[in-house]
Amino acid sequence: MSKEMILEKIAQAVNILNEKNIDMWLIFVRESSNIKDPSMDIVVGTNCTWPSAFIITKSGDTIAILGSLDVPNMQMQGTYQNIIGYVKSINEPLVTTLQKYKPNKIAINFSRDSNIADGLTHGMYLELVDQLKDTEYINRLISSEEIISALRGRKSPAELELMKTAIKETLRIFDDVTNFMKPGMTEQEVASFVKNLVKERSLGLAWEKDYCPSVFSGPDTAGAHAGPTNRVIQPGHVLNIDFGVNYKGYCSDLQRTWYILRENEDAPPAEVLRGFNIIKESIQLSAKELKPGKLGCEIDDVARKYITSNGYEEYPHALGHQIGRMAHDGGGLLSPRWERYGDLPFKTIEENQVYTIEPRLPVKNYGIATIEEEVVVTKDGCEFLSSPQENIFLIKSS
Repeated sequence: MSKEMILEKIAQAVNILNEKNIDMWLIFVRESSNIKDPSMDIVVGTNCTWPSAFIITKSGDTIAILGSLDVPNMQMQGTYQNIIGYVKSINEPLVTTLQKYKPNKIAINFSRDSNIADGLTHGMYLELVDQLKDTEYINRLISSEEIISALRGRKSPAELELMKTAIKETLRIFDDVTNFMKPGMTEQEVASFVKNLVKERSLGLAWEKDYCPSVFSGPDTAGAHAGPTNRVIQPGHVLNIDFGVNYKGYCSDLQRTWYILRENEDAPPAEVLRGFNIIKESIQLSAKELKPGKLGCEIDDVARKYITSNGYEEYPHALGHQIGRMAHDGGGLLSPRWERYGDLPFKTIEENQVYTIEPRLPVKNYGIATIEEEVVVTKDGCEFLSSPQENIFLIKSS
């Protein structure tokens, strides 16, 4: 992430601290190249070795307290105003800094529900408690989840431009897949073709290479979050691909559906078209309701109820997630009110957040119909960042 974008996100963090009435955000880490707090990339931009504190205050001050040998590297980054080195212990500069600002609320990176806000390891939490045990600040620690969710969720214009490019490149690869794919190939062969295009175009993968892309052909497939297999793509299969690229540190996450025509077919069977159209319609209905102030679970309700009211079983996952520097980013979800999602379904949707919308349903004896689009929340609704798939892609048998 460039220095300019880090400074942009730090400025955004200061605004969020004031909005949330939080005096200070403290990122407490060590050996961050081994165990990286997710916030380091967006508001620090480098790693540290010894116990270190990266502090942003609501007054706009930034303070980095590091082992002395890490100081020159931090100075070269040019992202923090005040850089303090220590030799033997972080205690004195850390406590002195807190005494200078006298914060009533100190946000630290722990969260029960959001992984992106849970970067403080248990060991480092115990270390921080030990450093502050003789001060009044030990009782002023709160979760930084609100800060991080807003910071990673609200995309700047520069971030949105990078994400639009990632989406464009992903859709180009889907077009190439349509021209390449034939019956008789395996899921793994299609996945290898995609990965080769990613490499040729100097892109990265949006998630782990073992299942990016995920390729699912026909009935009884392995399902989401599983890698491609040696299953042969056959006429009569519904096939879908879940795939995204990483472009300059920002990800896409899209899904598209194909049908492999039988020799005597020039269009998919009626039940395949019906399933595909139900998915397409559920996405559009959800998008119409997606706007600032709504809860994520309310948007999931729209698609889930539409799909089940048309006689299909409900999809076993959330309708959508935020996306950004990671495929799964931000704090809130478009998800059902299930225990496994904690309080994430009840987060309020905000302007400039980017969400996927990705319902799915099984078409008996054919496979899974699914589409995944990306939308950005606007002042009074949302706009599609991806060009929605309007028709099922067709692959001829010969």
